[in-house]
Amino acid sequence: MAEVDCRSTIADIDFVCTPCFEDDIREQAVKYCPECLEFLCTGCTRHHGRLRISRSHKLVDKDEAKQGSHFGVKAKCLYHPDREIEMYCEEHDMVYCLKCIATDHRSCKGVTGLDDLSVSTDQKRETERLKADIMNIQERLENTDKKTKTNLKSIEEQRNDVILQIEGLARGLVEHIQKLEREALEGLDAEYSLVKGEQEKNVSKLSKAKEEIEQVRSQLQDVDTLDKIQQFVKTKLAQQILNDAVKMFEHNEVKDIQSLYLKENTELKSSVSSSTFLGYVLRIAESKRLPTSRTYKVRSQKEENIRMKNDKTQPCICDVCQLPDGTIILADYSNTRIKRLDVNYKIKDCFDLESYPRGICCTGNTEVAVKLDNNKVWFISVGSSLSKVKDISVKGRGYFGMTYCAGKLWVYDGNGVNVYCMDGTLSNSIGSDGNRHRIFTSIQQMTVSGENVYVAHYSGGAFCLTRDGTVKRELRDKRLAEIRGVCVANDGTVFISGYSSQNIMMFNSEGKCLGELVTKDSGLVNPLSLLFDDKTNCLVAACFSGKMIVYYI
Repeated sequence: MAEVDCRSTIADIDFVCTPCFEDDIREQAVKYCPECLEFLCTGCTRHHGRLRISRSHKLVDKDEAKQGSHFGVKAKCLYHPDREIEMYCEEHDMVYCLKCIATDHRSCKGVTGLDDLSVSTDQKRETERLKADIMNIQERLENTDKKTKTNLKSIEEQRNDVILQIEGLARGLVEHIQKLEREALEGLDAEYSLVKGEQEKNVSKLSKAKEEIEQVRSQLQDVDTLDKIQQFVKTKLAQQILNDAVKMFEHNEVKDIQSLYLKENTELKSSVSSSTFLGYVLRIAESKRLPTSRTYKVRSQKEENIRMKNDKTQPCICDVCQLPDGTIILADYSNTRIKRLDVNYKIKDCFDLESYPRGICCTGNTEVAVKLDNNKVWFISVGSSLSKVKDISVKGRGYFGMTYCAGKLWVYDGNGVNVYCMDGTLSNSIGSDGNRHRIFTSIQQMTVSGENVYVAHYSGGAFCLTRDGTVKRELRDKRLAEIRGVCVANDGTVFISGYSSQNIMMFNSEGKCLGELVTKDSGLVNPLSLLFDDKTNCLVAACFSGKMIVYYI
C-alpha cells in the first residue's frame, strides 16, 4: 500500500471545515452555510442538517462560496439575533440593528447607516491586530481557566466548612431558643398551679356558703312556730351567716377575673425578626493577600444624561445605591423622586416622592429605603415597576446620610447617627467617642462594606466604624476638601470625593492613601455622591451640577 503524503494532503485543503478546525482537526470543507458563516466537511454537513436550529439553513457548494457570492451575507445583531446589522454608532464605536438604535441609541451622536458609512480600505492591518489580540486573550483565558478550576476545588472544600459553621451557629441558636421555651413553659406551669389552687379554694368556699344560705332560708320558713327566745336566736344566727355570705360575695366581686397570658420579650422578638442573616460569607480576593494594595487607574470616562423630560429642574443626585442584581437607584433631591437606571446607565423609570430625598440605601434583594426631609423613611419595592411598601418615622429631617447595616437603618440627625429597627423602633444612638467628644459635625453619604460602616464626614475626611459605632480609623488627605461622597470596591479599596477640591482619592482598607484617582482638571465638578458598580468595575460619580460621570477603571 502506498504511503499518503500528509503534507501534500494538508496543502491541498483550500477551505478547512470550521467546526473541525475549532477542535484542532484540519478537514476539507465541501459545503458553506451563509447563515452560520461556516465551512462544513461531509460529516459536519450531515450533522448540520439534523440539528433543529440549523435544519432549514440553505447550504451552498464550497466552490460557489469560494467565488465570494455568499460572503456578503449580513451579520446578525449581538443583542437581537433575529435582526441584521444595519447601523453604526460612532459614540459607542459599535454596529447595531435598527431595534438597538431605536431603543438605546436615539440620542447618540454619529449614528450612520452601513450603506452611508465611509470605511477605511486598509482593513488588513486591523484584521492582523484582531488576530494577535485573539491569540493573546486565548492564552490568558487558558491560564485563567486553569486557575479557576484549581480555585473551584478549594472553594468546594471551603463551602463544606462554611456549611458546618452555619449549621453549628443555627443549632446553637435553636438550642438557646429551646432553653428559653422550656423556662417559659415551667414558669407557665408554676403560675397556672398557683392560680388554679386559689380558684379551687374560692369555689369550695362559695359552695359552702351557698349550702349555708339555703339551710338558713329553710329554717326561717317555720320560725314563727318557735317561742320568742328561739326566734331571736335563729334570727341572729341567720343574720351572721348572711353577713358572711355578703362579705364573701363582695370580696369575690371586687377581685378581677384571673387570666393567663404571655408577655413577650419584644426586644428578643424584634432582634430575631429584623435579622436578615446568620453571618456574612466573605470573599477574600487574591489581591488582598498581596503585600501591596491594588491601585486603580481611569481607562476612560463618560458623562450620562440623567435628566428626564418631565423633570422640574436639573437633577441633583444626593445619594445612590445598588441592588444585588446590579440595578442602580438614584435619589434626585431637586425633582423629589428616585430614578432607576438600566444596564447602560440610562434612565429606565422613576418614582415620585412626597418630599425631598435625603438618602437612599438597599434593604433587600428588591427593596430600597429612602429618607425624606419630613422625618419619614419610605420603603420602595423594585420590581417590574416601583411601588411604595410602607413608611416609618425617624429623626433628622433636614440632614443627609443613611445606610442599612445588619438589619437596621443608620440615620444621621445632625447630632449623631440613630440606629433604627425596621419597624421604626430606636435601637441605638452613635454620637461621641470614648472621651465623649462629638464624632460627627456633618454627614453627606454613608456606606457599608462587610463588617464596617464608612461615613463621609464633610469637614474632615471619612470615618470607618464598627457595627457597634466604635471608630476604627479615619481616612484623611490634605488634597481633599469638603468631603461628600464615599464608596468601597469589592477588593476593599475606599473612594472618597471632595466637593470643593473636585477630586476623588483612593485609600486601602487600612486607611492608607493610595493616591488621586480623579483630578480637578478631569472635568469633575462638585461631586455629591459615589457608587462602585461591582458588576462592571465602574465608579459612578453624581455631581451638584446635574452631571453623572461613569469612570471605567
